[in-house]
Amino acid sequence: MTRVRLTLSLVSALALGACSLAPKYVAPTPPVPQTWPAGDAYLLQSEANLPVVSYTEVFRDPRLQQLIAQALENNRDLRVAAANLAAARAQVRVVRSDQFPAIGVSASATYANRGSSTTGNTGSGTGSGTGTTRSSGSGWSYGLQGGVSSFELDFFGRYANATESQRNTALATEATARTVRLGLIADLAQAWATYGSDVDLLRLAEATAANAQRSVELTSLRLNGGVAPRTDLRQAEQVLETARGDLAQQRTALAQDANIIRLLIGAEFDQALLPAGIAQVNNTLATLPAGTSSQVLLRRPDVVEAEYQLRAANADIGVARAQLFPSISLTGLLGVASSALSSLFSGGAFSWSAGADASYSLFNAGGRVANVEVSRAQRDAAVASYERAIQVAFREVSDALADQGTLAERLRAASANTAAAADTAKLTEARYRFGVDSFLASLDAQRSLYGAQQSEIATRLAQASNRVTLYRVLGGDAATATAALPSRR
Repeated sequence: MTRVRLTLSLVSALALGACSLAPKYVAPTPPVPQTWPAGDAYLLQSEANLPVVSYTEVFRDPRLQQLIAQALENNRDLRVAAANLAAARAQVRVVRSDQFPAIGVSASATYANRGSSTTGNTGSGTGSGTGTTRSSGSGWSYGLQGGVSSFELDFFGRYANATESQRNTALATEATARTVRLGLIADLAQAWATYGSDVDLLRLAEATAANAQRSVELTSLRLNGGVAPRTDLRQAEQVLETARGDLAQQRTALAQDANIIRLLIGAEFDQALLPAGIAQVNNTLATLPAGTSSQVLLRRPDVVEAEYQLRAANADIGVARAQLFPSISLTGLLGVASSALSSLFSGGAFSWSAGADASYSLFNAGGRVANVEVSRAQRDAAVASYERAIQVAFREVSDALADQGTLAERLRAASANTAAAADTAKLTEARYRFGVDSFLASLDAQRSLYGAQQSEIATRLAQASNRVTLYRVLGGDAATATAALPSRR
């Protein structure tokens, strides 16, 4: 048994102590400026660092937080991502198992039954002959064999680098799962804000329809009194029917918003958790600071995924390089055999043997060398993909900051426009009643007011969407701790 332990120790040392032919991984320098663009549109602030914040710090309304928590528990896309991650983690163990020998054992039992036999020769005519011989015997015979099957020594790190590549692939899959989680939170917050704006639009359509109904009634009275022409009545009816059509459309939009939220959550939810207007949404969304280093992009899950894919491609070069060298295998290592189970572990029953062989293809038309070149080209492509992921992330954040920098002025202008349009509509209606202006002027003023109110609601929704977008493009709280994966050694 001492020989067994010594040999197993030798095999483990050979398996785990192999050299690696993979090039040393060096992370590329991020191909973006070290700070965000600054200027009138960017609201550069004095904060030196952007903290990693959770969604509870950005989306502070308890109702939205409750919906997000429910979605994180029930969303089917998250379950798919979790299953894919579990499969990727298991695949690491599958690949890593090639670094170790497989030990097998087999047993047999045979029963032999030997009967009796008689043989003889008889002479012709003389009555002489030979004697007879009898033999008998039966019993069980047992056999037990065990040992290490054919095992390739990983001198050049082929299997170690394959494990490293698969490990980084699993980490990239985990980053993909974090991307799904980040997108789910942002999508749900966006749908929640959209519902709030559609509630306001529904109220606006109801108020417009009510005002149009009163205008139709007033114009009808004026027509009956011979003061207004029939065209005024028809124009008032056009406004009324347009408002009624918008009212029906907004009711549909609210139902569709609820359906989207239900899909994102993956279950039914309490309708009381929905906002009563876009103002409630904006009052509970925190503003993320803009003045921070662009290095924060390195924690975005899509950038993390690209980096792990780059690391996997780098390890694949080591796998391809190792294939240029001969493979060395051990066969029949620690073979054990016994024909008597009762004395299997006695001094003379245990035996062991070991063998080794080496193989190398002298000519394969440059296939292995070309395989190394393929791996290098794939690594170069992964570098470019990694750099592009950072550049795209930088552009997305810069766009969101530019939008944030102008939203305050856009909202101020929209509010002022609504106030001016409301005053104009009030004055024009009064002038129409006193016969100073035509009904067409009053009608145009009402339409302008309706459009201004819709534009203000859309701008408030854009403000909420910008805060959700900043949470998404900066990575949110997606940079969660990574559970342990098998190492390459």
